[in-house]
Amino acid sequence: MSLRLYDTAARAVRDFTPLRAGQASVYVCGLTVQGRPHVGHVRAALAFDVLRRWLTAGGLDVTYVRNVTDIDDKILAKSAAHGVPWWAWAYDNERACTRAYDVLGILPPTYEPRATGHVPEMIVLMERLIERGHAYAVDGDVYFDVRSFPAYGELTGQKLDDLQSAADTDTDDRKRDPRDFALWKAHKDGEPETASWDTPWGLGRPGWHLECSAMVGKYLGREFDIHGGGLDLRFPHHENEQAQSRAAGDPFARYWLHNGWVTLGGEKMSKSMGNTALVDEVVQRVRPVELRYYLLAPHYRSTIEFTDAALDEAGVAYRRLESFVRRAAERVGPDAGKPVLCAEFTDALDDDLGTPAAVAAVHETVRHGNTALADGDDAAVAGALGSVRAMLGVLGLDPLDPQWATGGNDEQLTHVTDGLVSLALEQRQAARARKDFAAADAIRDQLTTLGVSVEDTPQGPRWELTR
Repeated sequence: MSLRLYDTAARAVRDFTPLRAGQASVYVCGLTVQGRPHVGHVRAALAFDVLRRWLTAGGLDVTYVRNVTDIDDKILAKSAAHGVPWWAWAYDNERACTRAYDVLGILPPTYEPRATGHVPEMIVLMERLIERGHAYAVDGDVYFDVRSFPAYGELTGQKLDDLQSAADTDTDDRKRDPRDFALWKAHKDGEPETASWDTPWGLGRPGWHLECSAMVGKYLGREFDIHGGGLDLRFPHHENEQAQSRAAGDPFARYWLHNGWVTLGGEKMSKSMGNTALVDEVVQRVRPVELRYYLLAPHYRSTIEFTDAALDEAGVAYRRLESFVRRAAERVGPDAGKPVLCAEFTDALDDDLGTPAAVAAVHETVRHGNTALADGDDAAVAGALGSVRAMLGVLGLDPLDPQWATGGNDEQLTHVTDGLVSLALEQRQAARARKDFAAADAIRDQLTTLGVSVEDTPQGPRWELTR
């Protein structure tokens, strides 16, 4: 492969060479299911969905793991505040996350392990760390000794002396050093009995960082290719993951990738700040495929400021692509043309998943395709269609993909809409036939007001949604 990726650990773009020929192993931190997912949450899943699709397009067999954090302090606090069992609260929000992934066309992972299902692996990892002198147990808690691992801080380029307290527990007085982080938290009075597991050190529950290292080891082994996640996870989460895994003797991730934030009002989108745009709500205002386009068109490492105006612009841009694909498919058939990726598109994605240039390449191919449509050059139309569909397929945006064939909505509703618009167009044709052009124009104006664009072609009128 000629793929190059920006490795956070190296602070540079590096050639991607898989650990095992013909295979790629990827672990991406999934969501902590404390609440409904917002647009900022799903950006990471979308960014790494494109990475996975591009690796697959490059001929690699990809094992893709995305975990679910279904036990942590916030889940316990929020479930208690709502009078709901913690596991029910977590599962309900997990289903909301799955719904968000599905509606945006994100491929399901190869494996999607839950933290609560991997306590035995966590116990084994803690035992290894204690045996090696990198962890210690105190009154049922287990902590990682950051001073025992000289490379701590390497991932994010920080020195231990400059770091403050880990602030991940209210029992810092038990730590040898306030910067030590919790691997395991002892069960406390008032916490649900069901939110604790038995270990050699007593009842308790896992710390956030321990969970991922244990699950990575089970599904991808001691060393794997790519670890991904949001920019906000670099420290302390990913720093601690790397430290505990390498301290236990595992090489761990060979490349670290981090996507940028989605901001709202100039601030990182965050539940705690109350500035979120829930996926369930946004897809009621715009088509899911347009939201996907909006989040994928910028580079994955850039910051996106979420605004309705920008979302509308993205929708208009995507509809230009969609219009060509549907018109060309009507002219030459949906499967006409070879699925050839243009060089500009390939070069763009090989350059650290450069989706802005890749999307620009798609638009340029569509421009040539529209010219061919106007000129009646069916051979050129077919060539452009095959290329555009192939490129949009890599981005998960092909309008003819079954995921988007009904706009992501109820198929029956789409069928009814199609029938009603067709009936209006028949009435318009009848008005034109009897030379009642005022009536014909009135029908067209009404359709335009409803967001239906009508185009008269030699094959008859065709329509598409404009919003």
